[in-house]
Amino acid sequence: MKRRDFNRAAVAAGTAIAAGGWQPGRAAAAEPVTLSFLHKWPEPNNIRFFREAVDAFQKAHPGVTINMEAVADNPYKAKIRVIMASGQIPDIYFTWVGEYTRQFIRAGRVLDITHYMAAPEWQGRFLPATLDAYKTDGKIYGVPVEVDAKFMVYNKKLFAKVGATEPPKDWPAFTALLDKLKGAGVVPIAYGSQLAWATVHYIGDLIAKLVPPETRVADYTLKTPANKLFTDPGYVDALGHYQAFLTHGWFNASPNALTHAAARASFYAGREAMMYQELVEFGGVPGTKLGADGWGFFPMPAIPHGRGRQDLLTGAPDGFVVAPTCKHPDVAMAFLNFLTSQPQGALFTTDTGRPSATIGAVTSANASAATLRGIEDIKHAKGMVLWLDTDVESRVASAFLAGGQALMGTGGTPAGVMAKVRAAALQVQKEQG
Repeated sequence: MKRRDFNRAAVAAGTAIAAGGWQPGRAAAAEPVTLSFLHKWPEPNNIRFFREAVDAFQKAHPGVTINMEAVADNPYKAKIRVIMASGQIPDIYFTWVGEYTRQFIRAGRVLDITHYMAAPEWQGRFLPATLDAYKTDGKIYGVPVEVDAKFMVYNKKLFAKVGATEPPKDWPAFTALLDKLKGAGVVPIAYGSQLAWATVHYIGDLIAKLVPPETRVADYTLKTPANKLFTDPGYVDALGHYQAFLTHGWFNASPNALTHAAARASFYAGREAMMYQELVEFGGVPGTKLGADGWGFFPMPAIPHGRGRQDLLTGAPDGFVVAPTCKHPDVAMAFLNFLTSQPQGALFTTDTGRPSATIGAVTSANASAATLRGIEDIKHAKGMVLWLDTDVESRVASAFLAGGQALMGTGGTPAGVMAKVRAAALQVQKEQG
């Protein structure tokens, strides 16, 4: 389907939307409706999608005006803190899942949209693992627009050099392959931890594999009694597994000196055998030295006898929430319904290169075969391990981030890192009462 056909279908979908009793066109007969809309995608290809979506919705719904503002990722985090402190909350705004959203829920800054999402038009739109990420205490608070997950991407040519014809099935096979690659003079994994967020993708996955899930969830939400908070031995074990990538020579030297982008460029040039990458990065692989068919991917392998879950994928959806101060929540939800409709979801992926969270929106017409396989992996996963730095309180996250970098340098030990994480968590727990 051509892009203009997507647009035509999207506008048609918009005219058919009803949400929470609000009917299209009603705003034109009553007083005008104005909504504020804040998100984190100002880049040219991203903002084009949102501008055209806003224009299409306004055209289909006379009397509705959506004032949109877009701020890039890191500035967005600073801006949203100021906004929340001021109380002038946008009607619709972006938020990361996990504790990042839960803190706003506790502060009364997010509308419970469970009754909206029970309407027929929402049913079957999102994968359960994706929608579940926006649930707190059984209630739904957000609408996913994109989905992402983490996979180990590998160079088939370098795998073949050591006789590897398929991905490793479990952790022992994985580490044996890493040693084999190193012995053949190949750097096993490209890694850049100069920006600390990269560290928690590894750490979060390993914790989920080695810490019992009920313990992990209770610790992350600070519901564990103080004397046991973050004391499970699986945490130190997970950090030990992570540090072993460096001490065994499975990473390139000095990861803290490289950004993720620099490490990725080196991997794409064929210098390393693997790299832990997000699904949203897959679209850029075919145009590199790896080509369309010279690479594959697999989830981080299961750790036998690990006390956590081995059937989860690290990743998360991104999406939007509605403010409880919104004067027209029915219209806000109608817009989000339109924005995540299948035609608009297809346009989202076409324009931005990012996988839409809407089922059926990512197809062979707008995504690579590898991206489609990644979506299938998410579909079959039993759940998602959310990004660690958004799944815990910000000060606890900071301790994990700093600790992850320390473990890639010369001054950190797993036990020492967890002592600092525990201290941060205890302080936050005490303040929250």
